[in-house]
Amino acid sequence: MANHIPVHITYPPEKESLTLLKELLDSTFTLTTGSTIKNKQTLQYLVNGRPKKENLQTCPNLKAVIVPFAGIPAATQSMMQKFPHVKLHNLHHNAIPVVEHTLALLLAACKHIIQPHDALAQNDWRPRYTTNPTILLQGKTALLLGYGAIGSRLAKVLHALNMQIMAIRNSINTVGKDRFATIYPSRSLYELLPHADIMINTLPLTKDTQGIIGKRELARLPKGAVVVNIGRGKVIEQDAFYQALKSGHLGGAAIDVWYHYPENEEARSDTAPADYPFGQLDRVVLSPHRAGGLHSDATERLRMEHLAALLNHAARGEALPNHVDINKGY
Repeated sequence: MANHIPVHITYPPEKESLTLLKELLDSTFTLTTGSTIKNKQTLQYLVNGRPKKENLQTCPNLKAVIVPFAGIPAATQSMMQKFPHVKLHNLHHNAIPVVEHTLALLLAACKHIIQPHDALAQNDWRPRYTTNPTILLQGKTALLLGYGAIGSRLAKVLHALNMQIMAIRNSINTVGKDRFATIYPSRSLYELLPHADIMINTLPLTKDTQGIIGKRELARLPKGAVVVNIGRGKVIEQDAFYQALKSGHLGGAAIDVWYHYPENEEARSDTAPADYPFGQLDRVVLSPHRAGGLHSDATERLRMEHLAALLNHAARGEALPNHVDINKGY
Protein backbone atom coordinates (compact mmCIF):
# COMPACT_ATOMS: atom_id res chain seq x y z
CA MET A 1 0.00 0.00 0.00
CA ALA A 2 1.33 3.45 -0.90
CA ASN A 3 2.15 6.03 1.80
CA HIS A 4 1.44 9.75 1.71
CA ILE A 5 -0.11 10.11 -1.72
CA PRO A 6 -0.33 13.85 -2.55
CA VAL A 7 -3.57 15.06 -4.16
CA HIS A 8 -4.34 18.67 -5.03
CA ILE A 9 -7.73 20.19 -5.88
CA THR A 10 -7.33 23.49 -7.72
CA TYR A 11 -10.92 24.64 -7.17
CA PRO A 12 -11.92 23.27 -3.77
CA PRO A 13 -15.54 22.41 -3.00
CA GLU A 14 -17.55 24.06 -0.26
CA LYS A 15 -16.50 23.38 3.33
CA GLU A 16 -19.13 20.71 3.99
CA SER A 17 -18.30 18.84 0.77
CA LEU A 18 -14.57 19.07 1.44
CA THR A 19 -15.09 17.64 4.92
CA LEU A 20 -17.01 14.73 3.43
CA LEU A 21 -14.26 14.09 0.89
CA LYS A 22 -11.62 13.97 3.64
CA GLU A 23 -13.74 11.50 5.59
CA LEU A 24 -14.13 9.23 2.58
CA LEU A 25 -10.52 9.34 1.37
CA ASP A 26 -8.05 6.70 2.50
CA SER A 27 -5.73 7.96 5.22
CA THR A 28 -2.70 7.60 2.95
CA PHE A 29 -3.73 10.69 0.96
CA THR A 30 -2.40 14.15 1.67
CA LEU A 31 -4.98 16.59 0.35
CA THR A 32 -4.22 20.22 -0.53
CA THR A 33 -6.42 22.80 -2.21
CA GLY A 34 -6.20 26.20 -3.87
CA SER A 35 -5.09 27.91 -7.05
CA THR A 36 -1.40 27.56 -6.11
CA ILE A 37 0.22 24.14 -6.02
CA LYS A 38 2.89 24.20 -3.31
CA ASN A 39 3.94 20.54 -3.45
CA LYS A 40 4.78 20.42 -7.16
CA GLN A 41 7.77 18.10 -6.79
CA THR A 42 5.77 15.35 -5.06
CA LEU A 43 2.24 15.84 -6.41
CA GLN A 44 0.78 12.66 -7.93
CA TYR A 45 -2.89 13.48 -8.59
CA LEU A 46 -4.32 16.81 -9.75
CA VAL A 47 -8.09 17.40 -9.64
CA ASN A 48 -8.77 20.08 -12.22
CA GLY A 49 -11.02 20.12 -15.27
CA ARG A 50 -8.97 22.76 -17.04
CA PRO A 51 -5.36 22.44 -15.88
CA LYS A 52 -2.77 24.92 -17.07
CA LYS A 53 0.24 23.82 -19.09
CA GLU A 54 2.55 24.96 -16.30
CA ASN A 55 0.77 22.61 -13.89
CA LEU A 56 1.83 19.65 -15.96
CA GLN A 57 5.30 20.95 -16.74
CA THR A 58 6.28 21.66 -13.14
CA CYS A 59 4.95 18.48 -11.50
CA PRO A 60 7.47 15.75 -12.46
CA ASN A 61 5.77 12.99 -10.46
CA LEU A 62 2.24 13.72 -11.62
CA LYS A 63 0.48 10.46 -12.48
CA ALA A 64 -2.99 11.64 -13.42
CA VAL A 65 -5.31 14.58 -13.92
CA ILE A 66 -8.86 14.00 -12.73
CA VAL A 67 -11.60 16.08 -14.34
CA PRO A 68 -14.24 16.43 -11.59
CA PHE A 69 -17.18 16.47 -13.98
CA ALA A 70 -18.51 14.54 -16.96
CA GLY A 71 -17.02 15.33 -20.34
CA ILE A 72 -13.58 16.60 -21.28
CA PRO A 73 -13.17 20.25 -22.40
CA ALA A 74 -11.61 20.49 -25.85
CA ALA A 75 -8.74 22.62 -24.53
CA THR A 76 -7.96 20.03 -21.85
CA GLN A 77 -8.00 17.19 -24.36
CA SER A 78 -5.68 19.08 -26.70
CA MET A 79 -3.20 19.96 -23.97
CA MET A 80 -3.15 16.49 -22.42
CA GLN A 81 -2.07 15.06 -25.75
CA LYS A 82 1.26 16.84 -25.18
CA PHE A 83 1.74 14.99 -21.89
CA PRO A 84 1.07 11.33 -22.77
CA HIS A 85 2.78 10.10 -19.59
CA VAL A 86 0.03 11.72 -17.48
CA LYS A 87 -3.24 9.80 -17.51
CA LEU A 88 -6.62 11.51 -17.68
CA HIS A 89 -9.73 10.43 -15.79
CA ASN A 90 -13.17 11.92 -15.19
CA LEU A 91 -16.15 11.39 -12.92
CA HIS A 92 -19.56 9.91 -13.73
CA HIS A 93 -21.16 11.10 -10.49
CA ASN A 94 -23.88 12.97 -12.38
CA ALA A 95 -25.38 9.89 -14.06
CA ILE A 96 -28.26 9.65 -11.56
CA PRO A 97 -29.39 13.31 -11.72
CA VAL A 98 -28.97 13.35 -15.51
CA VAL A 99 -31.13 10.27 -15.93
CA GLU A 100 -33.82 11.67 -13.64
CA HIS A 101 -33.82 14.97 -15.53
CA THR A 102 -33.92 13.13 -18.84
CA LEU A 103 -37.00 11.22 -17.76
CA ALA A 104 -38.64 14.48 -16.68
CA LEU A 105 -37.89 16.07 -20.06
CA LEU A 106 -39.11 13.04 -21.98
CA LEU A 107 -42.39 12.93 -20.07
CA ALA A 108 -42.87 16.70 -20.39
CA ALA A 109 -42.50 16.44 -24.18
CA CYS A 110 -44.58 13.31 -24.66
CA LYS A 111 -47.33 14.27 -22.23
CA HIS A 112 -47.56 17.88 -23.49
CA ILE A 113 -47.01 19.38 -20.04
CA ILE A 114 -45.61 22.86 -20.61
CA GLN A 115 -48.20 24.60 -22.80
CA PRO A 116 -51.27 23.49 -20.81
CA HIS A 117 -49.51 24.59 -17.62
CA ASP A 118 -48.85 28.03 -19.05
CA ALA A 119 -52.45 28.31 -20.21
CA LEU A 120 -54.01 27.20 -16.93
CA ALA A 121 -51.78 29.62 -15.04
CA GLN A 122 -53.81 32.27 -16.94
CA ASN A 123 -57.12 30.51 -16.09
CA ASP A 124 -57.30 29.13 -19.64
CA TRP A 125 -58.77 25.62 -19.78
CA ARG A 126 -58.93 25.31 -23.55
CA PRO A 127 -55.95 22.93 -23.89
CA ARG A 128 -58.03 20.29 -22.08
CA TYR A 129 -60.56 20.33 -24.89
CA THR A 130 -58.28 20.65 -27.92
CA THR A 131 -57.02 17.78 -30.05
CA ASN A 132 -53.40 17.43 -29.00
CA PRO A 133 -52.99 13.83 -27.88
CA THR A 134 -50.19 12.76 -25.61
CA ILE A 135 -47.73 10.03 -26.56
CA LEU A 136 -48.00 6.70 -24.76
CA LEU A 137 -44.52 5.37 -23.95
CA GLN A 138 -45.48 1.81 -23.08
CA GLY A 139 -44.55 -0.49 -25.94
CA LYS A 140 -42.55 2.17 -27.76
CA THR A 141 -38.95 1.68 -28.87
CA ALA A 142 -36.20 3.99 -27.65
CA LEU A 143 -32.84 4.39 -29.34
CA LEU A 144 -30.05 5.52 -27.02
CA LEU A 145 -27.06 7.18 -28.62
CA GLY A 146 -24.35 6.11 -26.21
CA TYR A 147 -24.39 3.37 -23.60
CA GLY A 148 -22.01 4.50 -20.90
CA ALA A 149 -22.76 5.49 -17.32
CA ILE A 150 -25.82 7.54 -18.32
CA GLY A 151 -27.15 5.44 -21.19
CA SER A 152 -27.01 2.15 -19.32
CA ARG A 153 -28.78 3.60 -16.29
CA LEU A 154 -31.37 5.28 -18.50
CA ALA A 155 -32.11 1.92 -20.12
CA LYS A 156 -33.16 0.54 -16.73
CA VAL A 157 -35.62 3.38 -16.23
CA LEU A 158 -37.14 3.07 -19.70
CA HIS A 159 -37.34 -0.70 -19.34
CA ALA A 160 -39.46 -0.16 -16.22
CA LEU A 161 -41.90 1.76 -18.45
CA ASN A 162 -42.23 -1.35 -20.63
CA MET A 163 -40.32 0.20 -23.49
CA GLN A 164 -38.03 -1.64 -25.89
CA ILE A 165 -34.48 -0.28 -25.84
CA MET A 166 -31.84 -0.23 -28.56
CA ALA A 167 -28.49 1.45 -27.98
CA ILE A 168 -25.35 2.17 -29.94
CA ARG A 169 -21.90 2.00 -28.42
CA ASN A 170 -18.70 2.94 -30.16
CA SER A 171 -16.51 0.50 -28.22
CA ILE A 172 -18.14 -2.70 -29.49
CA ASN A 173 -17.94 -4.45 -32.87
CA THR A 174 -20.79 -6.96 -32.57
CA VAL A 175 -24.37 -6.87 -31.34
CA GLY A 176 -24.82 -7.70 -27.67
CA LYS A 177 -27.55 -7.77 -25.07
CA ASP A 178 -27.96 -7.13 -21.39
CA ARG A 179 -31.04 -7.30 -19.21
CA PHE A 180 -32.38 -3.99 -20.47
CA ALA A 181 -31.19 -3.27 -24.00
CA THR A 182 -29.87 -4.62 -27.26
CA ILE A 183 -26.56 -2.89 -27.91
CA TYR A 184 -25.24 -2.29 -31.40
CA PRO A 185 -21.95 -0.94 -32.77
CA SER A 186 -22.11 2.68 -33.87
CA ARG A 187 -22.05 1.71 -37.56
CA SER A 188 -25.59 0.33 -37.10
CA LEU A 189 -27.07 3.77 -36.37
CA TYR A 190 -28.51 4.41 -39.84
CA GLU A 191 -30.36 1.09 -39.98
CA LEU A 192 -31.77 1.49 -36.45
CA LEU A 193 -33.26 4.95 -36.90
CA PRO A 194 -36.51 3.88 -38.65
CA HIS A 195 -37.35 1.68 -35.65
CA ALA A 196 -36.97 4.42 -33.01
CA ASP A 197 -40.08 6.10 -31.62
CA ILE A 198 -37.86 7.95 -29.16
CA MET A 199 -34.22 8.91 -29.75
CA ILE A 200 -32.12 10.07 -26.79
CA ASN A 201 -28.64 11.46 -27.27
CA THR A 202 -26.17 10.94 -24.41
CA LEU A 203 -23.00 11.23 -26.52
CA PRO A 204 -20.11 13.55 -25.70
CA LEU A 205 -18.96 16.03 -28.33
CA THR A 206 -15.91 14.76 -30.21
CA LYS A 207 -14.64 15.00 -33.77
CA ASP A 208 -16.45 11.72 -34.45
CA THR A 209 -19.80 12.70 -32.91
CA GLN A 210 -20.18 16.32 -34.05
CA GLY A 211 -23.10 16.51 -36.47
CA ILE A 212 -23.60 12.73 -36.43
CA ILE A 213 -27.37 13.39 -36.51
CA GLY A 214 -28.22 15.56 -39.51
CA LYS A 215 -30.97 15.97 -42.06
CA ARG A 216 -30.55 12.47 -43.50
CA GLU A 217 -30.61 10.78 -40.10
CA LEU A 218 -33.60 12.76 -38.79
CA ALA A 219 -35.53 11.92 -41.95
CA ARG A 220 -34.96 8.23 -41.20
CA LEU A 221 -36.81 8.51 -37.91
CA PRO A 222 -40.52 7.59 -38.06
CA LYS A 223 -42.94 10.50 -38.43
CA GLY A 224 -43.91 11.63 -34.94
CA ALA A 225 -40.71 10.47 -33.27
CA VAL A 226 -39.49 12.40 -30.23
CA VAL A 227 -35.86 13.47 -29.77
CA VAL A 228 -34.25 14.19 -26.41
CA ASN A 229 -30.78 15.72 -26.29
CA ILE A 230 -28.91 15.61 -22.98
CA GLY A 231 -25.47 14.79 -24.41
CA ARG A 232 -24.05 17.75 -26.30
CA GLY A 233 -25.93 20.15 -28.57
CA LYS A 234 -23.73 19.94 -31.63
CA VAL A 235 -24.10 16.18 -31.93
CA ILE A 236 -27.38 17.09 -33.66
CA GLU A 237 -27.16 19.63 -36.49
CA GLN A 238 -29.31 22.53 -35.38
CA ASP A 239 -30.67 23.54 -38.80
CA ALA A 240 -31.80 20.00 -39.57
CA PHE A 241 -33.19 19.59 -36.05
CA TYR A 242 -35.24 22.79 -36.22
CA GLN A 243 -36.60 22.07 -39.70
CA ALA A 244 -37.60 18.51 -38.75
CA LEU A 245 -39.57 19.90 -35.81
CA LYS A 246 -41.09 22.82 -37.69
CA SER A 247 -42.24 20.61 -40.56
CA GLY A 248 -44.00 18.24 -38.16
CA HIS A 249 -41.85 15.26 -39.08
CA LEU A 250 -40.71 15.05 -35.48
CA GLY A 251 -43.48 14.81 -32.92
CA GLY A 252 -41.57 16.67 -30.26
CA ALA A 253 -38.26 17.31 -28.58
CA ALA A 254 -36.72 18.02 -25.20
CA ILE A 255 -33.38 19.81 -25.25
CA ASP A 256 -31.00 20.41 -22.35
CA VAL A 257 -27.76 21.04 -24.25
CA TRP A 258 -27.26 23.84 -26.73
CA TYR A 259 -25.35 25.52 -29.52
CA HIS A 260 -24.65 28.85 -27.80
CA TYR A 261 -23.96 29.66 -24.16
CA PRO A 262 -23.56 32.96 -22.29
CA GLU A 263 -20.00 34.23 -22.51
CA ASN A 264 -20.17 36.09 -19.21
CA GLU A 265 -22.45 36.71 -16.25
CA GLU A 266 -24.08 39.75 -17.84
CA ALA A 267 -25.04 37.73 -20.90
CA ARG A 268 -26.90 35.12 -18.85
CA SER A 269 -30.15 37.10 -19.00
CA ASP A 270 -30.18 37.44 -22.78
CA THR A 271 -28.38 34.79 -24.83
CA ALA A 272 -30.17 32.80 -27.52
CA PRO A 273 -29.31 29.11 -27.11
CA ALA A 274 -29.48 28.48 -30.86
CA ASP A 275 -29.68 30.21 -34.23
CA TYR A 276 -33.30 29.10 -34.55
CA PRO A 277 -36.31 29.83 -32.29
CA PHE A 278 -36.84 26.32 -30.91
CA GLY A 279 -38.89 27.78 -28.08
CA GLN A 280 -41.58 28.99 -30.46
CA LEU A 281 -42.39 25.47 -31.59
CA ASP A 282 -45.12 23.34 -30.05
CA ARG A 283 -44.07 20.21 -28.17
CA VAL A 284 -40.52 21.44 -27.64
CA VAL A 285 -39.32 21.55 -24.04
CA LEU A 286 -36.30 23.75 -23.34
CA SER A 287 -33.92 23.30 -20.40
CA PRO A 288 -30.80 25.46 -19.77
CA HIS A 289 -28.26 22.64 -19.35
CA ARG A 290 -29.51 21.65 -15.89
CA ALA A 291 -29.59 17.87 -16.15
CA GLY A 292 -26.37 17.40 -14.20
CA GLY A 293 -27.84 18.97 -11.08
CA LEU A 294 -25.60 22.05 -11.08
CA HIS A 295 -25.39 23.64 -7.61
CA SER A 296 -27.37 20.78 -6.07
CA ASP A 297 -26.21 19.63 -2.63
CA ALA A 298 -27.11 16.06 -3.54
CA THR A 299 -25.04 16.23 -6.72
CA GLU A 300 -22.05 17.68 -4.84
CA ARG A 301 -22.26 14.84 -2.34
CA LEU A 302 -22.25 12.36 -5.22
CA ARG A 303 -19.23 14.15 -6.70
CA MET A 304 -17.27 13.78 -3.46
CA GLU A 305 -18.29 10.14 -3.09
CA HIS A 306 -17.22 9.31 -6.64
CA LEU A 307 -13.98 11.28 -6.39
CA ALA A 308 -13.02 9.51 -3.16
CA ALA A 309 -13.94 6.10 -4.60
CA LEU A 310 -11.84 6.79 -7.70
CA LEU A 311 -8.78 7.95 -5.74
CA ASN A 312 -9.02 5.12 -3.21
CA HIS A 313 -8.10 2.72 -5.99
CA ALA A 314 -4.65 4.32 -5.94
CA ALA A 315 -4.36 3.75 -2.19
CA ARG A 316 -4.93 0.05 -2.83
CA GLY A 317 -2.33 0.01 -5.59
CA GLU A 318 -4.98 -0.41 -8.28
CA ALA A 319 -5.44 1.38 -11.59
CA LEU A 320 -7.89 4.28 -11.47
CA PRO A 321 -11.23 3.72 -13.25
CA ASN A 322 -12.85 6.08 -15.77
CA HIS A 323 -9.71 6.39 -17.87
CA VAL A 324 -10.14 8.79 -20.79
CA ASP A 325 -8.69 7.97 -24.20
CA ILE A 326 -6.95 11.25 -25.05
CA ASN A 327 -7.39 10.78 -28.79
CA LYS A 328 -11.10 9.93 -28.59
CA GLY A 329 -11.96 12.43 -25.86
CA TYR A 330 -13.96 10.01 -23.69
